[in-house]
Amino acid sequence: MSLLPLFPLDLVLFPGASLPLHIFEPRYREMISECLEHKKPFGVVRAKEEGVAEIGCTAEIITVAKKYPDGRMDIVTEGRERFELMQVDQERSFLQAEVLYLRDEPGEAAADEIALALKLQSEIIQLAGSDAAAGAKSENSPLSFQLVGPLPLDADFKQTVLGMRSEAERIQAVISYFETILPNLRRAVRVRQKAGGNGHVH
Repeated sequence: MSLLPLFPLDLVLFPGASLPLHIFEPRYREMISECLEHKKPFGVVRAKEEGVAEIGCTAEIITVAKKYPDGRMDIVTEGRERFELMQVDQERSFLQAEVLYLRDEPGEAAADEIALALKLQSEIIQLAGSDAAAGAKSENSPLSFQLVGPLPLDADFKQTVLGMRSEAERIQAVISYFETILPNLRRAVRVRQKAGGNGHVH
């Protein structure tokens, strides 16, 4: 069984999302060089204090943006397929694993829920002043991943969404999460607007 090289990072990668990386550690330079040579993906898993998350996403190297004289490189990757770690192998300087690729259960999210999720996301983007709207929209990835991926949200929530096997379930989770964080965002923006006045009491 072929092993998938793993790159533990402090983030959650979603299928269809773009991820630029600066590769500087010798073990990862070796790993990425092999992936380039054999045109194979590597797995991005969220690094946690007690190891790595069970569910990750493969990253395909789209381009090598820059190579440095000392062997470091800047690459641009894109999330492809979700996987679950079955068996981690520590024989080499970098982690590798036997993985099981995840497939969604059949079924679509309801149209009204999709509309609500999109509306909540656009309000969050406006309030957060986030440039998340610029996040790459990939036709190949489920909408739930596109809604959550670019936003600076809690990584535990992102990890949960990544592991869900149903788009309808993910959209519902996204709606309830957005509805939970929006009141605080609205409040924070109001406070900021008050504080950002011109110094006179209105």
